[in-house]
Amino acid sequence: MGGQSPGPGTPDDEPKQAGHHSGHTAESAWRAWDGWDAIPDVDLPANGARVLVVSAHPDDDVLAVGGLLLRLRTRGCVVSFVCATDGEASHPGSPTLSPARLALHRGDELRRAWARLGHAASSQTLLHLQDGRLRDARAELATRLAPHLDGVALALAPWSGDGHPDHEACGRAALAAAQRAAGTPTVCEYPVWAWHWAAPGGVSLPLPRARAVRLQPDERLAKAEAINCFRSQLEPLSDDPADAAVLPHPVLAHFTRGVEVVFE
Repeated sequence: MGGQSPGPGTPDDEPKQAGHHSGHTAESAWRAWDGWDAIPDVDLPANGARVLVVSAHPDDDVLAVGGLLLRLRTRGCVVSFVCATDGEASHPGSPTLSPARLALHRGDELRRAWARLGHAASSQTLLHLQDGRLRDARAELATRLAPHLDGVALALAPWSGDGHPDHEACGRAALAAAQRAAGTPTVCEYPVWAWHWAAPGGVSLPLPRARAVRLQPDERLAKAEAINCFRSQLEPLSDDPADAAVLPHPVLAHFTRGVEVVFE
């Protein structure tokens, strides 16, 4: 998910440190929200349609729409994945894992998570752009995404208003690339950090564009097992403060509910 804390309107070049989770919107507030039933279901492509899933870091897509990823596979869609960075900046200053070693760990975790959701390694591309600097690489990212979008019916990408610089840059790059692609794919944006800072029913989220994926029990279970693959993010690497978990329970709780949301 990346080593920067969320916040609405955060400038793309304003770094924040991971591990500061005070002032967040509790998941209990989201679950008590009375607006869920008003969100229409997402319209999914037909059997055999091509789908591209874009993420900034090795876990964003699984956290946000892991249940949907399984459903697309079950539906018979041909799903491919592009992850922009290796997530090597999730633990800056770690005395336990260097950025290079952390990148290897996170790549392995991501492949295991995708496999749990039914997706083969042959469908996966890692672009190895610098974690934390996607704003600077947005044009390059859009150029590299464009060929992957040719002939795609649906693209899933981070929400361009998510409040995390890398997520927003990745989302904007995907939107720009889709405009160049043959066939003009539909782009649905998935929120990640937004659940942490936005208020239920507030104006920060584009709720008129929201579409819901209401998960079946098997989809929730598979998603939970896929998320559990991200051990480097779920558990401290050591007792050193720089090795703190990036996904403590208050953050992780947002991704265990029975409904996922994308913005059309």
